[in-house]
Amino acid sequence: MLDFFTIFSKGGIVLWCFQGAGVTESFTGPVNALIRSVILQERTGNNSYNHEGLSLKYKLDNEFELIFVVGFQKILTLTYVDKFIDDIQLHFRDRYKNELEQKGALRLINSSFQFEDDFRVLLREAEESSRARGPDRMRSFKESEKSQKTVKSMIETKGGEKVKEPGGKKNKNTKKEAPAAVPVVVDQVKAPSAGHKAVENGNQGYTAEEIIQKNREEFIRRRTVAPPEKATKSPKPQKPKEKQMRVWDMGGSSTKALDYSGSNGDNSENGGKQNQDAQIDLGMQLSSMKGELPSVDYESSEEEEEEEEAEEEERVVDNKTIKKISNSKSGGFGGMFGMLKGLVGSKSLSREDMESVLEKMKDHLIAKNVAADIAYQLCDSVAKKLEGKVMGTFTTVASTVKLALQDSLVQILQPKRRVDILRDVMEAQNQRRPFVVTFCGVNGVGKSTNLAKISFWLIENGFTVLIAACDTFRAGAVEQLRTHQRRLNSLHPPEQHGGRPMVQLYEKGYGKDAAGIAMEAIAYARNQAFDVVLVDTAGRMQDNAPLMTALAKLIAVNMPDLVLFVGEALVGNEAVDQLVKFNQALADNSMTEKPRLIDGIVLTKFDTIDDKVGAAISMTYITGQPIVFVGTGQTYNDLRSLNARAVVSALMKA
Repeated sequence: MLDFFTIFSKGGIVLWCFQGAGVTESFTGPVNALIRSVILQERTGNNSYNHEGLSLKYKLDNEFELIFVVGFQKILTLTYVDKFIDDIQLHFRDRYKNELEQKGALRLINSSFQFEDDFRVLLREAEESSRARGPDRMRSFKESEKSQKTVKSMIETKGGEKVKEPGGKKNKNTKKEAPAAVPVVVDQVKAPSAGHKAVENGNQGYTAEEIIQKNREEFIRRRTVAPPEKATKSPKPQKPKEKQMRVWDMGGSSTKALDYSGSNGDNSENGGKQNQDAQIDLGMQLSSMKGELPSVDYESSEEEEEEEEAEEEERVVDNKTIKKISNSKSGGFGGMFGMLKGLVGSKSLSREDMESVLEKMKDHLIAKNVAADIAYQLCDSVAKKLEGKVMGTFTTVASTVKLALQDSLVQILQPKRRVDILRDVMEAQNQRRPFVVTFCGVNGVGKSTNLAKISFWLIENGFTVLIAACDTFRAGAVEQLRTHQRRLNSLHPPEQHGGRPMVQLYEKGYGKDAAGIAMEAIAYARNQAFDVVLVDTAGRMQDNAPLMTALAKLIAVNMPDLVLFVGEALVGNEAVDQLVKFNQALADNSMTEKPRLIDGIVLTKFDTIDDKVGAAISMTYITGQPIVFVGTGQTYNDLRSLNARAVVSALMKA
């Protein structure tokens, strides 16, 4: 039933392995894929992993730095695997504990662990117990918890009293409680105010419950009466504000106010002059973007946060010390020894020790815009990573968990492969073909704007760009790209580049097939020796099946070098749904065995979220692909690369 079972250390040393009968393929490939995609990427929250036709279950032993992996066919449903791998871990630990503690990693290479007989005994017991148990029987209604509930228990109560319906009427379905069941006695009833003297005089002969009921009805009646309106003062007449001069704070030296009152549009002489002035101001404000993009950064540095954490830990330690000293005054040296023993990390961490800290971490991540499912998986991964480890000296559980979570987040944001677009464009130049980039995403995330920013960055580095207008659905999409093309060429006039414009637009109007336009644009770029082709696609929701099919067709037919998903930094749980469904649509409509999925992410509107940068974690975690570009504003200069440590420090900031 099992294809293989292997035990290896986190350093890569295989201690023992088992391969099922009739299995000819080596398990090296699936295990290496598990290490690359799960172990090294800090994705151990879920203890299963699928690779081609195999399903892999794994378990970490942090005390001895071991990993237990079992593999079987995905089509099989083996209910005993989870318990079986736990039994193998405990049995292997108990039998070879001394050797694992005394021998180093190099000495373990020559060790021979005789574990075959024990493995087969445990496997036979697990299979027999699974067959003996059989399928679970469905509970009857009488055995369920719902059958134990009575009508009385399902009625909402407050303070032991029946809740009335709006308007002061009693619920007819509720029975009248006996006076003895009311926790409030007559002496505890507050004396009514002066306005209730009539009610007070009429309270003789009533029980405590009826008095409370009458007071509540009177309170509701008073609340329903609208309060008298206060006399409003007549507002003072205000002087109209004068038009203020607009001052640019983006590095430009112009302080002229923008006054378009005399403009008749771009076709008039005055309008054309103002458009020219605006382009000159734009050129003065933009700085050079040659070379690699600068990374996004935050005001608070890591050193300041480390100092704050150190001060906080010192305060916690001092408070604990003072408290323990005050409690151990009568204990003499025994109390002092107990205090030091509590501070020194001498025990291994358990899940119960970390539970409260992990709950706070989950709430913190969700508040910082991390998707809820991703936050739970991250914290579970950290718990499995730390469970069984011995804490360091004079360290707290909170600081240990926080440090492990920070390391995991940095590892997730670090790309598995480096995306160097400038180098890839140069390689495509050597092959005498254009480098093709396709942009996709939902509506309104800023695909066209960030495409223009990337175009500006490319022409700053001396590459010619052809923009393919494949958004043939949205009105004004082609005109928007034409405006960007005109402005980019004004910043880099053709006269400076041998009379050839650095940016051109390839468009065929609206209502045409986007895949065909992209194919024609790529062929035109190859003939005209363009360096880069940027394909702008229509925005589409992830649930729109016809448009998702058209996008998959465009990518499958043209096979671009890079497929970038453009997403907002404002989204939370929606980011996961968008990326999963985009990838699923590309896979379902692919024409090849290995479907082409999203290669990278462009994160837009990053300047609007302050330190709530959780969308970056969600998008990278769900796809495993890097964030290539970060949009931080509305000008062509506002394009950055991702700094993983800066993002994590902002995410962990309280």
